[in-house]
Amino acid sequence: MIKIELPKPTVTITQREQVLKEGEIEIPAIHGFIDFHQIPRDKGGIFFFYNKNDELLFVGKARKIRQRIKKHFEDNVSPMIKHRDEVYKISVCIVEEAMDREIYETYAINTQKSKYNIDKAFFR
Repeated sequence: MIKIELPKPTVTITQREQVLKEGEIEIPAIHGFIDFHQIPRDKGGIFFFYNKNDELLFVGKARKIRQRIKKHFEDNVSPMIKHRDEVYKISVCIVEEAMDREIYETYAINTQKSKYNIDKAFFR
């Protein structure tokens, strides 16, 4: 048996309401998230979408992690298109090597039984 240990999340953001002080400018929310700026712009990694009950909904990977996560909430071809409103928490692990991202993604999908990943799910 191969032992794989998933990296610890580098950044975790949750849905939240924005409380503005006088003179502050409102940050436009994307499906309730306003903290995308905390996710590195030009780093690769894997990401995890969770619901309010901390159940894993989806695992993904990308060369440019922030851009890819935002696409899941904006485009019309995302596998999460029907489930965007369920996402309450996003955790990101920075992983620069493409092969490592592939391995971690497949491992996480199958060991944590991601609800909406279909292509790489061997547990179904």
